[in-house]
Amino acid sequence: MYKFTDKYMQNPDNLKYLRDNMMGPNAMRISEEMASYLNIDKDMRVLDLGCGCGLSTMLLVQKYGAVVTAADLWISPTDNYERFKSIGIDDKAFPVHADATKGLPFAHGYFDILFSVDAYHYFGRTSDMLPSLIPFVKTGGYIAISVPGWKTEMKKCVPPELKPYFIDAGDDDAETFQTLDWWKNLWKQSDGIEIVDFREMECCGQAWDEWLESPNPYAVKDRGMMEAEQGKYFNLIQMTARVL
Repeated sequence: MYKFTDKYMQNPDNLKYLRDNMMGPNAMRISEEMASYLNIDKDMRVLDLGCGCGLSTMLLVQKYGAVVTAADLWISPTDNYERFKSIGIDDKAFPVHADATKGLPFAHGYFDILFSVDAYHYFGRTSDMLPSLIPFVKTGGYIAISVPGWKTEMKKCVPPELKPYFIDAGDDDAETFQTLDWWKNLWKQSDGIEIVDFREMECCGQAWDEWLESPNPYAVKDRGMMEAEQGKYFNLIQMTARVL
C-alpha cells in the first residue's frame, strides 16, 4: 500500500525534504493509503484542500499524474510554488490561497476529487461545511478526507496524561479531535452525497512516528504527548463520499 512512500523515504535527500515540510503526521503516507481506495489517473483534476507544504500534492502528482490545485490558508502559494518547482511538479501542481470558511474561488463541478489530509478537522466541524464543498466536485466524483481524532468518545474530557499538551496548544485544539462515529453522523446530515467509506487508517501509528522525527518545533513538542498517549487514544480517520 505504501510503495511510493517507502521508496521515497529510502533516499536521504528525499527523507530530509519530507521531514522539513511536514506539518503533522506523515501526509505522504496518509495520502498514499487514502488514494489506494480511489481510482486516480492522469486525466483527473484534484483539489488538495489544506495542502500545507504540498506533500499530499506531490504524492498525487508523482504517483498518479493527476493535475492538482493545491489550496491552503496558512502556507503562501508563492512558497509552495517554489517547492513545486524544486521537485519538478510545477507543471501539474497549482498553488492557491483559499479559506474554505469564506467560500472557494473555483467553478462548480470542476474537480473529479476533493482530497484533504490533516486539515478538515480545523474548519469542517459544522453542518454547513460539507454542503458548501459538494458543488465543486462533479457528479460521480469523490470527496476523500483524512483527519486525526479519538479512538473512543472523550465527551470533551481530555485524558489527564494529555491535558498538559492540549492546554499548551489551546483549548480549540482538543475540540478539533472527534471520533469516527461523530464524523459519520455529521456527514449523514448532508444531501447530495453517498457515503462510501468511514474507516480507521492502518498507517496511524507509523504516520505519527514519522512526524516525531521532523525538526518542526511542533513535532518536537508532540514527542512528549505521544509518549504519554502510548497508542491508546489517537486515531486517523478516512472519510469518503461520492457526489450524486
